[in-house]
Amino acid sequence: MGLTGAGGGILSVPLLIFAFHMPIAEAGPIALSAIALAASVGALIGLKEKVLRYKAAIFMASFGLILSPLGLWVGQHAPNTPLLILFSAVLIYVATRMYIQASQTLAGTTPPMMKPPPCQLDMSIGKLIWTVPCARALIFAGATAGFLSGLLGVGGGFIIVPSLKNFTDLPMKAIVATSLGVLAIVSAGGATISLASGTLNMSIAGPFAIGALIGLLFGKILEKNISGPRVQQIFSIFTFLVAISLIYKCLF
Repeated sequence: MGLTGAGGGILSVPLLIFAFHMPIAEAGPIALSAIALAASVGALIGLKEKVLRYKAAIFMASFGLILSPLGLWVGQHAPNTPLLILFSAVLIYVATRMYIQASQTLAGTTPPMMKPPPCQLDMSIGKLIWTVPCARALIFAGATAGFLSGLLGVGGGFIIVPSLKNFTDLPMKAIVATSLGVLAIVSAGGATISLASGTLNMSIAGPFAIGALIGLLFGKILEKNISGPRVQQIFSIFTFLVAISLIYKCLF
């Protein structure tokens, strides 16, 4: 999360499934609690550095919070194997798309943007220009991230980061910080609902969240010295291998 603004739930859920042999309905809330703590600290760092677009983050997260309980309900009532296969399919899609984009960036062959994004930064004041197309794009991204957050226990950063890259002209540091802001709010909402419903195992969630926070702070230190596209390539390969391992676990 510290390096890319995504990846908290994508890695947390499979690790919990493999290490503790949990069903995805139990692993998801634990992952959300870790994402909530780590992303909150990351968002505060972004706010301090004045790269967090907090209005956009709150706007997206508000729609994510509306859809998150629905995702949690579906996740609690759906069979485990189909959820694992769906999760693996999402991982493969994310990994493939991230690897292609990172490779294009490193090779300098990124396709030119045919038209300006719906959300553009007003350079004179350093804020986004709000329009109906901009609001619509951010609503879609926030709502989708919220639903998947509840359903699969992922923060939704793999939705938020690409969406902000496609829908805005924000620099990457602002995208990462804004994504962490959305994740902090949406994940905290999902974790709170899970705690209230008794599906959050605090004995595992507590130390796991502390570990995630340490990892995020370490990632923030490395962020200044490592090429973003190269990190995305490594992360995408690892994500793809995790997805294949999950599919193997489901089928065999």
